[in-house]
Amino acid sequence: MPDPVPAAGVAAAARCMESGRLFRRGAAYNVASKEESEVSQVEDEFAAFTGHNFALGLNSCGSAIFLMLKCAGAEHGDKVLTNGFTFTAVPSAIVHAGCEPVYVETTPGYVVDVPDLIKKMDAHPDAKYFIVSHMRGKIASMDEVREACEARGVVLLEDCAHSLGVLWNGAHTGHHGSMAAFSSQSYKMLNSGEGGFLVCDDDFKFAKAMAYAGAYEVLAKKHERCPSQAALDVAMDGSIPNFSLRMHEATAAMLRPQILTIEKRRAVYNERYYRIAARLDALPGVSVESQRDEVTIVGDSVQFNVEAAVFGDDLEAGANAFIAQCEARGLPVERFGAKTNARNFKNWRYGPQPDCGLPATADIISRAFDVRLPLLFEEEDFDVMIEIVSECLDNVRNGVFVVDEAPVAFAR
Repeated sequence: MPDPVPAAGVAAAARCMESGRLFRRGAAYNVASKEESEVSQVEDEFAAFTGHNFALGLNSCGSAIFLMLKCAGAEHGDKVLTNGFTFTAVPSAIVHAGCEPVYVETTPGYVVDVPDLIKKMDAHPDAKYFIVSHMRGKIASMDEVREACEARGVVLLEDCAHSLGVLWNGAHTGHHGSMAAFSSQSYKMLNSGEGGFLVCDDDFKFAKAMAYAGAYEVLAKKHERCPSQAALDVAMDGSIPNFSLRMHEATAAMLRPQILTIEKRRAVYNERYYRIAARLDALPGVSVESQRDEVTIVGDSVQFNVEAAVFGDDLEAGANAFIAQCEARGLPVERFGAKTNARNFKNWRYGPQPDCGLPATADIISRAFDVRLPLLFEEEDFDVMIEIVSECLDNVRNGVFVVDEAPVAFAR
């Protein structure tokens, strides 16, 4: 149950379609002025919301990550450090840029392990880029991360796909790195089905991102926030290929009203989250990790770790039994370490193979579970959710699999 597109966004998108002014993948360069472009306006409004000088509307967050690497100067064959626990789109974007991912361990709180990051930086001095992924809106010790990168000449880039609305010391994420990428895929705080933004404060990097995404000739001037002429002269000289990654006009139209409600929705999410997280954390064998004091969360989902002992001698069988029982009762639960989960690094067959030295991450995600907390849920829905998780864990702990409400023993 993703957040619905508000009526104002539906109407604005319909007007775009009725006008036919959609342009190729949507820079909306066939409008008369930047003021008439939904994309130009949403870029301006998004940048204002996050506190960046520039925002570029794109067709996905994966495209934004790809462009961050290109604009940072990454070249074919370069090594790029990133979280060992993230979504497959991040290492995929690294491979798309012709680079090689180097994975860093995670902590039980699902954030990058800073000591292991430093270890990997020192072991790979030729890895000059680090994409930190704020998975499920969980934020690492970003001051330490930035300090470690600066000390070793590593360019810090931020994957903020899951952290729109999350604050670090009162400021939005995406300001520790030189550039950041945000998502508007359906299960994010902005929902356009697919979409994303690249944000930064540097004129020259942003001008390059515009050129890579599809701006050319005088069309760059149809951005509400346009970099300096000096930056445009460098980026628009024909040396940068046009990858046609721009955002669609109708996408921008449906997003604009949603930006206005992010803070209100965050307050609703968080009021419910802390109550639900405390109840899950109180269950035997279950823990919900808290975030750092510097972080203001967006509690649109809850993650919890389960002690291996709950699942007996066969963790895989026990975890699968738990998920199957939850789903049989109507509660979708994900296990990050499942053999089919795109967040499990062992399933990324296109890069370095999974036995790449991430024992801590492998252990953590094998027992880490994820449940959405939709805005459309009523309070009684959360009571049922806690009941289902509790009873299904008890069944697994006792070696029982419930089928059609009849208990059946299974091997633990």
